[in-house]
Amino acid sequence: MAQKSTKQKVTFSLLAPTAKSVAVAAEFTNWDAAPVALKRLKSGLWKGTVSLDPGHYEYRFLVDGQWHDDPNCSHRNWNRFGVQNCVCEVAQAA
Repeated sequence: MAQKSTKQKVTFSLLAPTAKSVAVAAEFTNWDAAPVALKRLKSGLWKGTVSLDPGHYEYRFLVDGQWHDDPNCSHRNWNRFGVQNCVCEVAQAA
């Protein structure tokens, strides 16, 4: 019997109407080594979905090559650069 995947779809979004590029960089992308590019919607909202195993992931946005926080994320951890990473919690599927 095939084992059911425990991965869950997580959508990252950021309102950045004047940005030329937005990506999410995180532990699951090896940070800026392989960030996930988000797609721009007509509204200026950038969105992208990734499949993640349950767990705790730190992330930040790269907007036109500059690091940015997720204004919609209230859970943050300090990193070694003296700024905070946003934290995404992926729950175990019921």
